Amino acid sequence: MPRPQAPPVAIARWRSGAWRDESDHVAAEEPLQISLDGAPLSIVMRTPGNDLELALGLLWAEQVIRSPGDVIGVRISAEAAEAEASLHVAADLVESNQIDVHLRSAPGRRPERSFLSSSACGVCGATTVESLALDFPRLEPGVTLDASVLTRLADRLREQQRIFESTGGLHAAGLFDTAGELELLREDIGRHNAVDKIVGRAFLDRLLPLRDRVLAVSGRAGYEVVQKAVAAGIPILAAVGAPSSLAVATAERFGMTLVGFLREDRFNVYTSPERIGR
Repeated sequence: MPRPQAPPVAIARWRSGAWRDESDHVAAEEPLQISLDGAPLSIVMRTPGNDLELALGLLWAEQVIRSPGDVIGVRISAEAAEAEASLHVAADLVESNQIDVHLRSAPGRRPERSFLSSSACGVCGATTVESLALDFPRLEPGVTLDASVLTRLADRLREQQRIFESTGGLHAAGLFDTAGELELLREDIGRHNAVDKIVGRAFLDRLLPLRDRVLAVSGRAGYEVVQKAVAAGIPILAAVGAPSSLAVATAERFGMTLVGFLREDRFNVYTSPERIGR
């Protein structure tokens, strides 16, 4: 499984009143050109690795694809070749940082906007809560989770992060079961990209919607992360940092349990607290 890169760079470090020439690792950030049937659709700034998952997760969140049968094959840059048993993947694109998704028929929805996505922003509010409601239903009551299980998620997420420890620059998204066992972790310089990679993997494994899973993310919970979790059918989203006002409003609209400020001994529940056992 490809891992996010952490290339070394030469730096000048000031410490204890003196300069030293050293090297440091920084999180990789490069553009990924996503195309549909050969036509450019989006440019996404991301950390290289798991590009197939990223593209499919993004297309799922945008409702361009709605089932595994919608995708008949993918062309991807040779340096990003990823073996995938459930999908024909041809690593034959000459240009680097490109992926071309081929659909069986016309897409479920081709976004009217050109969604250039930076590593700091997923949809950046371009999709409103009202338009999101046209694509996705309200989440089912679904699972419940013990509070003691929830408090362990942040530590388990951090324990599994490899690149953050050396760069300090990557976010993580982790998919957990209701017993608190980590099933999947992805890292990226953008937390919404890490979520797309989780959802893309679930798409490939034909697990969507994820009605009985919990998603935990490093950093804050912005609207774009909530939107992608809603699209994946995830009932509980927990963030190490704070949620935004739009994230709370969106979680409330779709009946999602939104948790913020997750620590080993405390957390805040902003919406649908009935899923957390007392």
